[in-house]
Amino acid sequence: MKSMSGLDGLFLHLETPATPMHVAALYVLEPPPGKGADFAGEVERQLLPRLALSPFFRARLAPLPLHFANPLWVDDGVPDFAQHLQRIVLPPPGGLAELQACAAALHSTALDRRRPLWEVAIIDGLADGAVAIYLKVHHAAVDGISGLGLAASIFDDSPEPSPVPADWRALVGQAERAGIGERLASTLRHTAAQSLRLLHHLPSGLRLLAGLARRGGTRPAAGMGQNLGFGPRTPLNVPITAERGFAAVSLPLAGVRAIAERHAATLNDVVLALCSAALRDYLVAHGGVPRKSLLATMPVSLRDAGNTEMTIQATLTLVRLATHVADPLRRLQAVRAAAGAAKALTRHARSIIPTDFPSLGVPWVVGGLASLYGRSRLAAHLTPLANLAISNVPGPRQPLYLAGGRIRACWPLSIVTHGLGLNITVFSYCDTLDFGLTVARAAVPEVQSLATALQAAYDELAQLSVAPPAAEPPQRRARRPAAATRSSPAEMPAAAGRTTRRRSSTGGA
Repeated sequence: MKSMSGLDGLFLHLETPATPMHVAALYVLEPPPGKGADFAGEVERQLLPRLALSPFFRARLAPLPLHFANPLWVDDGVPDFAQHLQRIVLPPPGGLAELQACAAALHSTALDRRRPLWEVAIIDGLADGAVAIYLKVHHAAVDGISGLGLAASIFDDSPEPSPVPADWRALVGQAERAGIGERLASTLRHTAAQSLRLLHHLPSGLRLLAGLARRGGTRPAAGMGQNLGFGPRTPLNVPITAERGFAAVSLPLAGVRAIAERHAATLNDVVLALCSAALRDYLVAHGGVPRKSLLATMPVSLRDAGNTEMTIQATLTLVRLATHVADPLRRLQAVRAAAGAAKALTRHARSIIPTDFPSLGVPWVVGGLASLYGRSRLAAHLTPLANLAISNVPGPRQPLYLAGGRIRACWPLSIVTHGLGLNITVFSYCDTLDFGLTVARAAVPEVQSLATALQAAYDELAQLSVAPPAAEPPQRRARRPAAATRSSPAEMPAAAGRTTRRRSSTGGA
């Protein structure tokens, strides 16, 4: 029996039929050489015991009477795979379009809270013989970084499958039985511990806030607030239904890194700039580009190095995407400054950002407000605090395998909500950046056009030469002709071939 953190519980209580709070990953596996026709069957045979032997996939919610506080996690024993796993065969021609449509349909349905909060689909019928795995888990149980630890319990790090005991079902044991009295006692103990921790950290938090206020007039501290405010109204920011769309884009990691090094930026800065350019192209055909910059909400990991505990340890920050800037180089510079300010603010406030807090009464309040917000359609009238969500999760640099097959792509799917109909999540894997574009169809009816714009944005940035020096006065940069910033691929500096990786501290939530 395990208590749920306050932040984990929020994602549980925010869930409504139109806004399921699960995240997912779409893995594509290449069959090993000489594998027969039933590679999907072998994937299933290898997958089942790994899922059952992982405590995460056996954890079920144990609610409290009247739902007056967060439920607890209890061990449910061997999963009923008939309720969690399905086999799907794609319709012809079995290409990327059919796979994306299948993933979007799977992502539209909420998880059943009476069972462990995950589902998996093994997808066959791809034209090239590959097999896809769609794995969906509730965000109340995992964030982007802890998802890496989850993948490690499923996949192998070499083509040779890890041995699984023949009697793996017997090793799991019986389901845990937690009576009401046990659950109440555990909840009260956890609530007391949460309250004491909050009181313990309150004085240091107040001192930090006072220090930030005293430094508010200094230039570095003043820059931290440049991302605060509201975003413009766009077609992305409307009430939504449960219907989802999905598109996948893979970009070369070396190419994106070369852009970052060429312009003294981080990898995450370039990811944000690519998203900004894609949004500009998309909005040109859908109502026009607002004169005010779009705002992205971006998760930032609060984990210590090596921490993959199965709970959410992240916060959200806001970043201006400079979508109102037409020149791609000046846009990248503006995004770099905004992202730096967002990281500086998070770094200063890190120690006072709570991820665990008492949940007495929270299910009623948060659940009621979430339901009221959806039914009232307030998202159609309120000015958006953010226009979209962008998350960048650093993944493994070594290939992963299952049943001897190599995973060649891992595209993430994430959460969209009322007023926030687009989520772009990026997962770095081996030598690629795998972008997953999850949309509410009510907000983005044609997600593929946004994916096409993202690829075009990369092609454009890859062709641009070094940006003007940061010390150059803005007025001189503004007078420089845009054509002077372009160059042919042959003129790109040697930095494009470097392999040193630069990452920011962002992590998916």
